[in-house]
Amino acid sequence: MIIPPDNLNNANKNGLLTTLLFVITALCCSMQICNAQQTPAYPRVAGYFSVIEPIGTWNKDGFTSNFSGAYTIGFPFGLNLLKSDKFGISFEVAPSIRTEKNVSKVSSVLFHPGAMFRFQRGFTFIGRMAFETNGRFGFTPVFNQRIIKGKDAAMFLSVPIPVRFGNGVPTSIGTGLQVGVSF
Repeated sequence: MIIPPDNLNNANKNGLLTTLLFVITALCCSMQICNAQQTPAYPRVAGYFSVIEPIGTWNKDGFTSNFSGAYTIGFPFGLNLLKSDKFGISFEVAPSIRTEKNVSKVSSVLFHPGAMFRFQRGFTFIGRMAFETNGRFGFTPVFNQRIIKGKDAAMFLSVPIPVRFGNGVPTSIGTGLQVGVSF
């Protein structure tokens, strides 16, 4: 039975108003909760594993390809502490395996901490310091692009440009191609 508005007493008007305010408040709160769940909370930690294929190195003696004489491949893995959508800190360890004259061995382990500057559409620039167990040190600018984003993981492609000094070897600059999965 519908009661005309002029026949409602004050108690019914107050009850209807209270119910209406309660429903509006509940809807607003649920919308805020949904929006909050879509926005990632910071700080947060993300891990990753990747494979790096060095392409070559230049020094005062010229260009040396990774595919001539000896072959090296690396397996970087690490943790990223994401402070916001725009900035994070990365801690990476990258063992390298070198094969030369049919003998394979771990040639060095690279400790590679750095600062991450995150941009739109999955692009990240990472400025890394480099400390290798073979005695070399330096820095590595890394250009990183997320290429596939899933619910719990993402695939990325990176181009590192390592600059190295020390251990009685000429200063060098190189490049490579890195592909990995972050989770």
